[in-house]
Amino acid sequence: MNKKISYKDKIFIAGSTGMAGKAIKKVLLQNGYGLNESGGELLTPNRRDLDLSDEGLVNEWFKKNKPDVVILAAAKVGGILVNSQYPANFLLDNLKIQNNVIEASWKYDVKRFLFLGSSCIYPKFAEQPIKEESLLTGELEPTNQWYAIAKISGIKLCDALRKQYGFDAISLMPTNLYGPGDNYHLQNSHVFASFIRKFYDASKANLSYVTCWGTGKPLREFMHVDDLGNAVLFALENWSPNSENAPLDSKGIPLTLLNVGTGIDISIKDLAKEISQTIGYKGKTEWDNTKPDGTFKKQLDVSKLMSLGWEPKIKLKEGIKNTINNYKKEVAEKSFREA
Repeated sequence: MNKKISYKDKIFIAGSTGMAGKAIKKVLLQNGYGLNESGGELLTPNRRDLDLSDEGLVNEWFKKNKPDVVILAAAKVGGILVNSQYPANFLLDNLKIQNNVIEASWKYDVKRFLFLGSSCIYPKFAEQPIKEESLLTGELEPTNQWYAIAKISGIKLCDALRKQYGFDAISLMPTNLYGPGDNYHLQNSHVFASFIRKFYDASKANLSYVTCWGTGKPLREFMHVDDLGNAVLFALENWSPNSENAPLDSKGIPLTLLNVGTGIDISIKDLAKEISQTIGYKGKTEWDNTKPDGTFKKQLDVSKLMSLGWEPKIKLKEGIKNTINNYKKEVAEKSFREA
C-alpha cells in the first residue's frame, strides 16, 4: 500500500508539548519522519512561539512555514470539575484554536490534515460499544458538554471543507488517554492521573484513607498515549475516505472520523485499586457519592480502524506500571506537569 504522506513532508504538530503531541512527535521521529537527512522537517512551536488562539499570528506562521501535513493535537482539556467551573473558557478557547488551525491549513494548501477529537463527543446514552455514526444522535453528557461541542464543531468544519473544497481532512476520536506527560493537578486532571497523584501522595504521607470522586461504578476505557501516537501515524499513512478500502457507515458512506481505543473497559473502582496496589498504598479507599459520576459506561467500537490493520499494543496493567514509574521519576526531577 502506498503511504499517503512522505518522509520529505514538513509536518506541523499543533500542541506538540502536550501529552498527545509529545507521543505523536516521538512516534514520527522513530519512524523516520521529520529527519533532515530525509529532507523532512517537524514543526513543533510551543505556546510562546505561536499562540494558536490568535488568528493573525496563525495565518502569518502558516504563510511563512508552509507545512505539508498538519496534526491538530492542541486543546484546552480537563476533568469533570474544571469543565463545570469554566464552561465558557472550554468552549471559546477550543473553538478559537480549532478554527484558526483548520482554516489556515485549508487556506495554505496543506495536503493532509488530522484532527484529534475525543470520545466525549458521543451522546450520553449511546449504544455500547459506541460506533462512529452515533455522533449527534442524542444529548451529550452535561459534565463535559462544552468541550464536546467544541470538538464536534472541529469535526464538522473538517467535513465541510472536505465536502465543499476537497480538503483532505480526517479525524480520530481517542478514548481516555494516560501516560507520560499527563497533567497531575488534583482538581484539573483526568481520573487516571488524579488517582496516581492521590495514591502516591497518600503513600508518602502514610495517610489512612484516600477519598475518590463519585461511586466508582462507572466503566471507562483507557489507552496509553503511545498507542495513540502509533494510531495517528497509521491513519496518516494508510487511511483516506476516498480509498477503496475506506471504512463505511451503515449506509455505505465512507467515514471521515474513526474511533481509537482498546475496546476494553474497567470500572473506576477497579482502576483505583490497580493503581493503589501498584504504588503500594496500604490505606483504605473511600468514595464521595455526593460528586457526579458522569456517563455510566463509555466504550468505543474500534473495529473500523482495526479493519485497516491497526491495533493497540500496551496492556492496561503494563501501562499503569510504566506510567507510575515515569511519574515517580518526574517527581524526583520536579518536572511533572501540574496545570
